[in-house]
Amino acid sequence: MTDYVIGVDIGTQSTKALLTDAHGRIVAQQSKAYRPDTPRPLWAEQWPSVWLDAVVETIAGCATKAAHTEPGFSPDRVRAICIGGLYGGSGIPVDEKMEALHPCLIWMDRRATAEVDWVRRHLDLERLYAITGNGVDSYYGFTKMLWLRNRAPEVFRRTRYFLPPNAFVIHALTGEVAVDRSSAGNIGGVYDLRAGRWSEAMLDALGIPASTMPPRLVASSDVVGGLTADAAKRLGLRAGTPVVAGGVDAAIATLAAGVTRPGQHVAMIGSSMCWGYIAHDVDARNGLVSMPHVFGGPDDLYVFGGAISAGACVTWFRDQFCRDVAHEAARCGVDMHELLDAEAREVPAGSEGLAFLPYLMGERSPIWDAKASGAFVGLTLYHRREHVYRSVLEGVSYALRDNMEAGAKAAARLDEKLIVVGGATHSDLWMQIIADVTARPVQTIEQDVEAPMGAALLAAYGVGLIDENEVRRGWVTLVPRAAPVNDAVTRYDAMFGVYKSLYPALAASMHQLADAREAPVSK
Repeated sequence: MTDYVIGVDIGTQSTKALLTDAHGRIVAQQSKAYRPDTPRPLWAEQWPSVWLDAVVETIAGCATKAAHTEPGFSPDRVRAICIGGLYGGSGIPVDEKMEALHPCLIWMDRRATAEVDWVRRHLDLERLYAITGNGVDSYYGFTKMLWLRNRAPEVFRRTRYFLPPNAFVIHALTGEVAVDRSSAGNIGGVYDLRAGRWSEAMLDALGIPASTMPPRLVASSDVVGGLTADAAKRLGLRAGTPVVAGGVDAAIATLAAGVTRPGQHVAMIGSSMCWGYIAHDVDARNGLVSMPHVFGGPDDLYVFGGAISAGACVTWFRDQFCRDVAHEAARCGVDMHELLDAEAREVPAGSEGLAFLPYLMGERSPIWDAKASGAFVGLTLYHRREHVYRSVLEGVSYALRDNMEAGAKAAARLDEKLIVVGGATHSDLWMQIIADVTARPVQTIEQDVEAPMGAALLAAYGVGLIDENEVRRGWVTLVPRAAPVNDAVTRYDAMFGVYKSLYPALAASMHQLADAREAPVSK
């Protein structure tokens, strides 16, 4: 009889579940869309009930669909579930009853700027870098925890644990509390990367009670617990079905693409952009983020750089300036991005002298500036919407190259080919732009799956349905997607030089504007 597994990815804007057999054949897929709350500029948060409801709905949907389409399928044959997801920043502060006390301040939230300044003034930064392998920025969860301590002291006082999104959902399904090491390491500031445990020294220095860090730390392929009877009934599965820990989505998507050895590298471009590779050594001063990888030995680290806004820039442009295109796409029954791409394809590389800085929520690596902001530079009366749209795609691609160049300083070597996963891969134009900007051949996954497939792979491995060799071979097929074109590469080299010069030139003005946004408005 056939065995099955389910992989789940809790994303920033949607949750996706994937049901496969024990060798990666896709049987059913489901997704549920939502949006994070952004109550103030540079704030981004989510109540975890949104994620839990989406996980339940998508898993149950997969089980129902499989029962109707897969001969011989039975819920009893689902051997494991693995739940990964977005980097949850602060994590969810929960009380003794494991009920949420406050929305989760997610990865894109940038409110903790004062806390960053405090850390820089009061902590030995070199020691923090050495212990955690990470730097100091409002991106990191530990600074968001400090914000809660300072701005929501009653929440902080009542907090029993800070739980990453996947850990919160797994507890709701199993009654067990555990944190996978990739999620723990991504918090930064409080996790000892080499020792593989919470850093009591850093927690003490920061004033974060060690008791708020769940004591059970596990590998991403470890079984945390089995489905409770109530959870199993809601999901349409068997009580006791093992739930595997999972991890941070970028690392799981990297695993899904078959990246398990040093030198391989992947760009995950969804709402944000994460470009990462596998390493055994890290140096926080290179400006990248480090965490334990979701697969491999204790020395295998996932090191990445990333733009906070990538696909989110495209979504913003689409929603604010392309309503007529949306109506036309609906009338024709096509995706509006196909229409936008068709227009922008006629614009030369470099958008005829128009550059875009994709810092719509501040920026992560390599500049690490929460007060950075987006900008179009070079705009003239000649430029049309297709120029502006193309410049958005190019700006995110420049940010990718910027991170790759920062990462190349630390990586022993990088493969010539660049693997790209995520929603951006639906655009042939964007894949060509990335190939031309980075001067690297681009490969993508043939199947329309990324992180959920990596989670399914971990589920199968976690309960012994497959061995380490099959994990390394992976369950997806990589296909050539775009090759760099010499003329475009030359144009983009020149434009990238302009891109690199713009942030230093504009940073002071960006900071003044950020301060003006925060200033109280007189009435």
